[in-house]
Amino acid sequence: MKTTTLIKSLLLTCAVGIFTTTAQADEKTEAAVTAAKEWLALVDAKEYKKSWQEAARFFKDKVTEANWDKMVSSVRKPVGEVNSRELVSAKFTATLPGAPEGEYVVIQFKTNFVDKPDSVETITPMKDDKGTWRVSGYFIK
Repeated sequence: MKTTTLIKSLLLTCAVGIFTTTAQADEKTEAAVTAAKEWLALVDAKEYKKSWQEAARFFKDKVTEANWDKMVSSVRKPVGEVNSRELVSAKFTATLPGAPEGEYVVIQFKTNFVDKPDSVETITPMKDDKGTWRVSGYFIK
């Protein structure tokens, strides 16, 4: 086999590997964003108990259901209802500070709340042991 043919073959193999890895990350990111939007719909509807129930085990281990209800209502009440929410970024990662290794997607939305129009919501779904994306963190800035 000629050297140039071998190099082309290796480059093609690398390109296919990168594309496959990127495609897999994109699929995971897309599934995580869908899960985040569904979870946010619960919070938007003030279904805080259900949002806690649907959250990741890691989340539930850090915040009790009763504390979650108090925390989320104290954060969401002052900002008001959601006027609009636009996806800004979604980044797949296997590690996060203070969290166990796993599969995470850090998602940011530009959110226009009635009383806080230029907000950024950061929501971090993680994949559980059954392969389901569940929210492990939520912040408003």
